[in-house]
Amino acid sequence: MASTTLETEARPSPPSGRTFLGHPRGLATLFMTETWERFSFYGMRALLLVYMTATHADGGLEKGIALSTAVVSVYSAMVYLLAVPGGWIADRLLGARRTVALGGLIIMVGHFMLAVPSEVFFFAGLVPIAIGSGLLKANISTMVGQLYDKDDDARRDGGFTIFYMGINLGSFLAPLVIGTVGQQVNWHLGFALAGVGMALGLIQYLLGTRHLSPRSDVVASPLPRTEGLALLRKAALWLAAAAVFYGVVAVSGHFTVSWVLWPLSLIGLAAPVLVFARIRRDPELTRPERSRVGGYLWFFLAAAVFWMIYDQSGSTLSVFADQNTAGSLFGFSFPSSWFQSLNPLYIMALAPVFAWLWNAAARRGRNPSTTAKFAFGLLMIGASFLVMMLAMAAASGGVKVSPLWLAVVYLVQTVGELTLSPVGLSVTTKLAPAKYASQMMGVWFLAVTAGDCVAAVAQLLLGDDVVGSTWYFAVQGLLAIAAGAGLFAARRRIGTLLGDGR
Repeated sequence: MASTTLETEARPSPPSGRTFLGHPRGLATLFMTETWERFSFYGMRALLLVYMTATHADGGLEKGIALSTAVVSVYSAMVYLLAVPGGWIADRLLGARRTVALGGLIIMVGHFMLAVPSEVFFFAGLVPIAIGSGLLKANISTMVGQLYDKDDDARRDGGFTIFYMGINLGSFLAPLVIGTVGQQVNWHLGFALAGVGMALGLIQYLLGTRHLSPRSDVVASPLPRTEGLALLRKAALWLAAAAVFYGVVAVSGHFTVSWVLWPLSLIGLAAPVLVFARIRRDPELTRPERSRVGGYLWFFLAAAVFWMIYDQSGSTLSVFADQNTAGSLFGFSFPSSWFQSLNPLYIMALAPVFAWLWNAAARRGRNPSTTAKFAFGLLMIGASFLVMMLAMAAASGGVKVSPLWLAVVYLVQTVGELTLSPVGLSVTTKLAPAKYASQMMGVWFLAVTAGDCVAAVAQLLLGDDVVGSTWYFAVQGLLAIAAGAGLFAARRRIGTLLGDGR
């Protein structure tokens, strides 16, 4: 998933000091850090599902499809859920600069744990990767903004454009490199390569921190010592309770991965409910702000449906790529993990087109509303799973279908992403109550968490015989299309709730 702002504007370089493409030197540090972090993240994710479902003879874990896809869904959900406390840690304890460094270190440790040929180390290694990703993801974009002293600096949008190109560059290269090594040489060597990528990113980040804004080192709202000690005691109590509970389950011989997946899925579903309830009941909110939060809830639910399907690119679509899709096209052979490079490739190709399209429509006064763009995004993501339904039907009887099926699926999904994801980021900042201006971006990430957790619960309940079947794709595709139609039909009601935030 990548953002797609593509409006670069030139501005004279500062009178002294080196720059990076006309931008502050620190942008090069953050660009390369994010490129390497995404390289490690998406490289590992390209191998995650295929490694879990591969047979013991092929060096894999030989897990069922339902369990494996649920693991990927819950893992993805936790990355975005942990971005919320990741931002809190930077604001209250460490500052963004130190939090990102800590996150990179934890991610690297997690990848090297996956490189150990042990099932226990594999599942345990996912935990630090999720924690580290939450710490890093929540704060590195903030540091990009801090490079520009003034909010109206004409270079700001261009700086974020360059930064997001780093995201897509790392995401594109990772499956081609790490996926190839993992699938064709050795699984654990591939995971180790992801760790090396994060190590390189961390090294250049530490070497380049002197070029970052001094504001990135500031703890915005330091946590009082007494409050910190109380929080530490609570955390220790909950950790001890969890350790005792899981210790009893393990000793009794009943422990399985599902004992972890179910609680995390339920937490991921409960978190957005609790957050929205707390915001809506805040007596300090004005009536218009409370109304706009009610309107934003529609977009949040639509986004959750979207990400529920979209994030299955690393789960059910990976299964289809590995088991049901031919590994060659026009005489050229490639591993199934390469399909994971299609989305960032499409993003880099189509994002400029969409940026031009929205600007051209706005100049003519025909720019679609936020609600219409969200509805179209849902229609596209639903259509992608209807294409998957047809592809699955074509693959019945053990037939290996053309890679072009998945190429079309990823193209349709990318078009949907370009109409929903960047618009969602924008509308989140516009509709956020003043009191929650910074926290609302974390709320937006919770839509990904909620969607992934819904997918995980469905996968655990439906089992191997249903997950990835023809009707599995058909039902979700029709659900998303119905949600898109319903959202479009409710556009007037949503517009009334949004008021001057429309």
